[in-house]
Amino acid sequence: MLVTPSKRLVSSVAVLSALLAGCTPSSERGPSGSAALVAPTGYYRAAPPPEGKPRECEAPPPPYTGELDFPSKYQGSDSSRDTLNVAAERRYLKLTGDMREMEKGVNRMVGRYFKYGRPQEVDCAMTWLESWADAGALLSKDYNHTGMSVRKWTLGSLAGAYLRLKFSTSRPLDAHTEQSAKVERWFGQMADMVVADWNAYPKERSNNHNYWAAWSVMASAVILDRRDLFDWSVGQYRHGVDQITRDGYLPRELVRETRALSYHNYSIAPLMMVSAFAKANGLDLRGEDDGALLRLARNVEAGLQNPKIFQEKTGYEQKAVDLQQSSRFAWLEPYCALYQCSPSTEAWRRSIEPLSTYRLGGDLTQLFSGQLP
Repeated sequence: MLVTPSKRLVSSVAVLSALLAGCTPSSERGPSGSAALVAPTGYYRAAPPPEGKPRECEAPPPPYTGELDFPSKYQGSDSSRDTLNVAAERRYLKLTGDMREMEKGVNRMVGRYFKYGRPQEVDCAMTWLESWADAGALLSKDYNHTGMSVRKWTLGSLAGAYLRLKFSTSRPLDAHTEQSAKVERWFGQMADMVVADWNAYPKERSNNHNYWAAWSVMASAVILDRRDLFDWSVGQYRHGVDQITRDGYLPRELVRETRALSYHNYSIAPLMMVSAFAKANGLDLRGEDDGALLRLARNVEAGLQNPKIFQEKTGYEQKAVDLQQSSRFAWLEPYCALYQCSPSTEAWRRSIEPLSTYRLGGDLTQLFSGQLP
């Protein structure tokens, strides 16, 4: 008897064929008739067979539903915003602790799923996400600049981790249909608010915050297959690379004086991720502004090896306090996937792998550099 293949089977075969061909799947159609938005190839990775004893699912942090009104850790600093206010930082960390616990917790669970294959990790991650979605967390319309920054950081972290579950060929979300619908609706609400937040922000003051907003909206766009969000993210990216000077610097980050190198390093991560996701969807942004992103990357590479380059540019000795953790260099994974890294950068990257950051959804080595099974 001739059996018509199910839509799920056809989709899985298409994905597998694309992976074997070294491509990103893009054959399905979205709601508007255009090709459905997809993730870079590494996001289709399957989880391994389950091993080890399942962990008990801890209670999620309480959903944050209050006003997004938080102090800046640079409160009281001059326009360079490079001097920490210790008291304000303590208050900020206390008030935003539940958000960081949520971001890191979900990322840990998703990471363990792709390391040990235990479905209970997905069960727990979805329980956490559902609890915040049901409460309408982080949707307050009362916020200050730091508050709207926290909203987009949290969205980027959670959506980045969720992308791995959404596109994995193991299809871990098949057992969580109702939860997924709630979580994705919440992501959409947050993404719309992030767009509104940063549309209202003066364009001439745009800086790394706008790039991180672009990443959070790009992650949401691909999860939700929303071209409007995708286009907005690309627009923010383009404005960001427009700011890169002919000699490869970001003027809005140079004004950070002693932290200029740190903030150039911080700024490049979301720009690389947006570029990687755009390329997966047939839009190659690497040539924008005569290869501005590559100019920026080369300067950051050089500055990390010799901070005096940024000292000479700014007139200030660079503080390296923000550059002590390997997670700060997770952008190297999408960078070396998009461009030909120099031999020295390639050797350095390999020496500090795996490179993971919860701000971008977890283990980027696995997503951009690891071998597909």
